Amino acid sequence: MNIFSILTLIGGLAFFLYGISIMSSGLEKIAGGKLEKLLKKMTSSPLKGLLLGAGITAVIQSSSATTVMLIGLVNSGLMELSQTISVIIGTNIGTTITAWILSLSGIDAGTSMVLKLLKPESFTPLLAFIGVCMIMAAKSTKKKSIGSVMIGFAILMFGMGLMSSSMAPLANDEGFRNTMVAFSNPFLGFIVGVILTVIIQSSSASVGILQALSMVGGVSWGVAIPIVLGQNLGTCISAVLASIGVSTNAKRVAVVHVIFNSIGAIVLLPLFYLSNAVFHFSFVNTDINPAGIAVVHSIYNILTAILLFNFIKFLERTAIKLVPDSKKDAGKKVFLDDRLLNTPALAISESFNKTVEMAELVQYNYIAATKMLKSFHSKKADEIVENETTIDNFEDYLNSYLLKLSGKELTEENNNKISQVMLAIGDFERIGDHASHILKYAKKLNEGELKFSEEAVDEIKTIVNAVEEIYEMALECYKTDNLELAQKIEPLEAVIKKGVKRAKKNHIQRLQAGQCNAQRSFIFSDLLNDLRRIAAHCGNVATGVIQLHDITINKHEYNHRNKDEDLEFKNRYKDYKSRYKVPKKFQETNS
Repeated sequence: MNIFSILTLIGGLAFFLYGISIMSSGLEKIAGGKLEKLLKKMTSSPLKGLLLGAGITAVIQSSSATTVMLIGLVNSGLMELSQTISVIIGTNIGTTITAWILSLSGIDAGTSMVLKLLKPESFTPLLAFIGVCMIMAAKSTKKKSIGSVMIGFAILMFGMGLMSSSMAPLANDEGFRNTMVAFSNPFLGFIVGVILTVIIQSSSASVGILQALSMVGGVSWGVAIPIVLGQNLGTCISAVLASIGVSTNAKRVAVVHVIFNSIGAIVLLPLFYLSNAVFHFSFVNTDINPAGIAVVHSIYNILTAILLFNFIKFLERTAIKLVPDSKKDAGKKVFLDDRLLNTPALAISESFNKTVEMAELVQYNYIAATKMLKSFHSKKADEIVENETTIDNFEDYLNSYLLKLSGKELTEENNNKISQVMLAIGDFERIGDHASHILKYAKKLNEGELKFSEEAVDEIKTIVNAVEEIYEMALECYKTDNLELAQKIEPLEAVIKKGVKRAKKNHIQRLQAGQCNAQRSFIFSDLLNDLRRIAAHCGNVATGVIQLHDITINKHEYNHRNKDEDLEFKNRYKDYKSRYKVPKKFQETNS
């Protein structure tokens, strides 16, 4: 094996790793935000968690990526350690899919046309051509992502071919055969597997190298088995590195991964050699092929999963003992972990969930602040002020996080979702500010022992109730992406706007009649302005939902369209008007 063969091997490994990266990225984009929903739903039981881990890893073609994702979720407080263990067990099964795909390279086609068609060199050129055509011609982001998966697979298999051809001279190399005999020592083979995977940081790639080497010949089952087991332990390095600087619970996720693979190796490797000593397996000293390596890889991970599946609590307790609670971590909570940025769909989904948390806090503040207009309580006022600080922090953290996320390679759908979330964050934060203004008005009324007239109180009640409903609708349509509900908000906003206008006219008449002093007049007018603006921000949130369903809609044109021709709008407007009507009749009352 000369310098040119070594250069070809390095180049083949580079193509291989790049192909996995492209294919993984494309598959992840196709999956979209489904990963997060699955994580929430399927970690309710260990079996579901195992299936989920296997499924996600099979989709994104990386057990390390799945484990790093879990560390990020635990570090952000979005998942518990106990929920992740069954998923980790599943990831080890899911990662074996890559080995089976790569085993296609080792097919001995002979004269069979069917087997020749199954060999990667027969169909990957066509696959790459179709993939390029889809990326260049397709308008759909999903189709482009499918194209990138095809190209990624073609590059991966091309890299596999280069590695295999670079090792061809080893077939007749006596030194290589002697080295392979040395690796028949289980301990040495295991260590080589660990080191190789630690260096590459990808068990799929290290198993691929072993499969490429097996096509040369001279690699026996007895040599391959300990190396494969070592490769499975070596893949834990990514999780260990990702656990640096995270919370105690997140560190435990990486520890569980290491414990799981360590126990599997400690139990199954001696068990295999003990069984061989008793039964003398004939295949141990025969050459293994890529499919055989895939079989070893799969059997090891499936047996380890079966062995430890009923000991999930044991794994959890062991991780807790090995990584005890730290005083530094007490009360420490990460808002959203940057590790989730590597899975954009998941990061967007969790950012969205945090926005909902923020919006629910705003809703609480609004309701609490409007109640203070009637009866002021200092402790409740302090709580509203504290919540407002939290709301402002939500806005700062979320905007910073989403700006980082927008720098990633995203699909058009993800970009649109980020835009909607960022605009909604601004609207919810401004509504929170208006709730704080309402609290200030309540405080002024309380300190000055001021009271509105009964007519003014009735008008405020009507508008406050209408705003409470429009906010509830806006929040619900945002949470559930409910287009039908979003379309019901605009008519109510129009009713609130008209109600505020009429209440102001009534108030001017009261002021002219000397039934209200200047101080109460300013508070009343400012209060109405804040209520109207809250309704307007709710309208913005609803428009954001509508635009997400149809990106061609122009916000300005939509809001200023001719509503006289919109029968649905008119019917809803009449309904809301009957419920939240502010009478224009002026009655003389004492203020």
